[in-house]
Amino acid sequence: MRCYKIWILVILLFVWGCIMGLEQSLSEETKEGEPSQKDQIELVIRLDDPGFCHSANMGLKKILEQGTCSSVSVIVATPWLDEVAELLRSHPEVSVGAHLVLNSEWKEFKWGPVSPYTEVSSIVDAFGKFFGSRRELMAQAPKVEEVEKELRAQIDLGLKKGLNFAYCDYHMGAAVNALEFQEIVEKLAGEYRIGISRYFGEKDTESIYSVPPDKKTDKAIEVLENLPPGRHLMVCHPGMNYPEMAAMTDLNSFGLKEMSVHRQAETDALCDPGFREVIRKRGIKLINYNHLRKEELHLMTRPFTAKPLEEVVRQARMEKKLERADEAGKK
Repeated sequence: MRCYKIWILVILLFVWGCIMGLEQSLSEETKEGEPSQKDQIELVIRLDDPGFCHSANMGLKKILEQGTCSSVSVIVATPWLDEVAELLRSHPEVSVGAHLVLNSEWKEFKWGPVSPYTEVSSIVDAFGKFFGSRRELMAQAPKVEEVEKELRAQIDLGLKKGLNFAYCDYHMGAAVNALEFQEIVEKLAGEYRIGISRYFGEKDTESIYSVPPDKKTDKAIEVLENLPPGRHLMVCHPGMNYPEMAAMTDLNSFGLKEMSVHRQAETDALCDPGFREVIRKRGIKLINYNHLRKEELHLMTRPFTAKPLEEVVRQARMEKKLERADEAGKK
């Protein structure tokens, strides 16, 4: 009798093992032509800067209607916010982020804070507008409490305008340029229960930003063709080559000439049939921050740690001093 029970137990363990093995096999099995989970390529296509001008909004509109994207990062401290907010109401398929901004890089088109500029005086120039670059901002030794006040105001304004923020990120890195700023962004994300772009393990793809306009589409396709398995982030800057955008000059030394032509080319690349085809052919899974916020908010991890504010301010002031000395030497 005892031997019989042992044999029953052995048989049950064998059956259980077979079932577990089958479940594991089924979990890894995919439909014909689809990659297995371990070979899956996940991709967030994030569009930055809509809201700052009409041309940027129209570039976004074209991509939403004819092209490919999964997330849109909106600047709210800018004049064309209402237009992009209305546009995005018709496109719930994309996730929307707060493109937190502390600088205004266009010479002919300056914006300032959402907060009254008198209440955030350490982050604005004499005219109540944001500085043109991170270095100019940091050289003013911005007050941490004023940075938090302004970034919170930007999120609140976007929410009031009907933007259902799933995440936030940072325009040109200014909002995370110092450790104390980075901690503010993380604190606000926790309070508002939203994600932070790049905190979900997304690795940036090769950028097409500086690629010549006539080569951007081919380069974008090449980037997709060479993506390895894993989770990736492709950041693009939509726009249309309208006179409005063509008139703008980037105050930063690394700014592109004919910026509107470049942004039109990025828009065209994301609308190119070949771009969509390589996504389909390779089985690339487009994901957005609505999904990541719902499923992985608790898994967010800081991808880098910024330098302390005091150190960043000291470096910015030193660089400005050297720049002035260099300019004086050329006169």
